Amino acid sequence: MLYSEKVMDHFTNPRNVGTLDNADGIGEVGNAKCGDIMKIFLKIDKENGVDTITDVKFSTFGCGSAIASSSMATEMIKGKPLSQALELTNKAVVEALDGLPAHKLHCSVLAEEAVKAAIKDYYDKNGIEYDHAKLESKHDCEHCGE
Repeated sequence: MLYSEKVMDHFTNPRNVGTLDNADGIGEVGNAKCGDIMKIFLKIDKENGVDTITDVKFSTFGCGSAIASSSMATEMIKGKPLSQALELTNKAVVEALDGLPAHKLHCSVLAEEAVKAAIKDYYDKNGIEYDHAKLESKHDCEHCGE
């Protein structure tokens, strides 16, 4: 089988699809080679003095792997403090999906980049200082060719 059951589940029943009115952070990324475009919307509230993602939605134009990666990434960061969401890697998304074909690993990279772009947008809008290195995609995938 080309795709795991988890990939197929998140593709056919994606979680957190849509947009958020008055989102606190929006991140949009794309891959010119494949045409995938991913947009992540974050609602962030202070919980016990910690910036926490209380809601997250995504809008993705792309293949099944892109949709599944978006869905899984949103599930992985929902309810988490920004400090934890910043630790999301494409490799963690791939592992949570029980793998992606090598030629589709770039979809998980887009998910990581979109989350980090949304967090950066939130920081920029609110004048919050941040470590630029933490907002760069680690791009930890073998065989991806990118």
